[in-house]
Amino acid sequence: MSRPSRFDYGWVIVAAGALMTCVGFGTMFSLAVFLQPISEAMGWSRAGVSAAATLDFLCMGLAAFLWGTLSDRFGTRIVVLSGSVLLGLGLVTASQAASLWQFQLCFGVLIGIAVGSFYAPTMALASAWIEKNRSLAVALVSAGMGVSPVTIAPTASWLISAYGWRPAMLMIGIASWALLIPACFLVRPAPAAAGSATTDAAPEVEMGAAQALRTPQFVALAAAHFACCAAHSGPIFHMVSYAMVCGIAPLTAVTVYGVAGVSGLGGRLLLGALADRIGAKPVLVAGLFVQAMCIATYLAVAQLGEFYALSVVFGLAYGGVMPLYAVLVREFFGARIMGTVFGAVSAFASLGMALGPWAGGIVFDTFQQYTWLHAGSFAIGLAAVAVALSFPTRRRSLDLGRVTA
Repeated sequence: MSRPSRFDYGWVIVAAGALMTCVGFGTMFSLAVFLQPISEAMGWSRAGVSAAATLDFLCMGLAAFLWGTLSDRFGTRIVVLSGSVLLGLGLVTASQAASLWQFQLCFGVLIGIAVGSFYAPTMALASAWIEKNRSLAVALVSAGMGVSPVTIAPTASWLISAYGWRPAMLMIGIASWALLIPACFLVRPAPAAAGSATTDAAPEVEMGAAQALRTPQFVALAAAHFACCAAHSGPIFHMVSYAMVCGIAPLTAVTVYGVAGVSGLGGRLLLGALADRIGAKPVLVAGLFVQAMCIATYLAVAQLGEFYALSVVFGLAYGGVMPLYAVLVREFFGARIMGTVFGAVSAFASLGMALGPWAGGIVFDTFQQYTWLHAGSFAIGLAAVAVALSFPTRRRSLDLGRVTA
């Protein structure tokens, strides 16, 4: 009987990565479900509890670069195993917090650092294992984030209603250990030959991480990912509130957000498969342009049917472009330093994600409407398109690599 090829096991790596992103991001985003019960039970302000989410994004962004560097040096398994242990620890200790600062430290800092260990390292490893359908592979890993709103959040809501917020968070923490720690042992380094079989898959001239972080390609990718996330994070975070401002009932407004989340999952798969056919750069540029147009369209929608239709297209766009940055990092810089470079790119993306909700809150508190949020996000979205258009072609980047070498 013949041995399975390395590409067969590569899909196991993809499945493990998708599980890690689902549980990691799902538990982090579940704070929205815990917000009201914690505030009412503990007497803590919602702003204070919500600050843990801001800390999550900031810590995740800063940690992503470090985790990516460690994965390049020591391997992905030890990184995701450390993150899995830290994730459960953050949830378990947060469930026992007696004061607000303790909760912010445990949920905001520990969980943010833990989640940073999953995204960049698993995306880098999946791209190293899967050659032919690389864009689809990283899209599937990223799809874990799209699945989390329909898995972790409803589970958290049910547990809270049945047992209260402390037992619910404790049980989710223990469950995260039970799911992720065994999955970590499925993670294996890619064979040395993986990712190097074709001359057009990676740069012929390898460069060091320090050199890569000074290249125009890195600056463009980091700036585009930052602008992309800064553009869509505000409209996404304030989507339910904006629908309610337009007169839509609260429970119905939540379904608008749910439609966008499910559509984002489909966008990851659709644009990932499309990028395998025509290339990541043109798909990224087109997706960013559609995203910007959708953000501008929020200025004109007011009816429930319009919100649903816009959520479908918006979700396809913002969800679909997210995995493509990993593909471009892999094409420009190769597999050897991808964890470091993509971790750095992801750090800028996390800063963009942290900016949007905060800016949207300031805009609404100042003007009592979201007009300037959507107008500003539209402008930032167009800036992301312009930066993405400046990406050099793959062949040009290889030529530049030969010159600098």
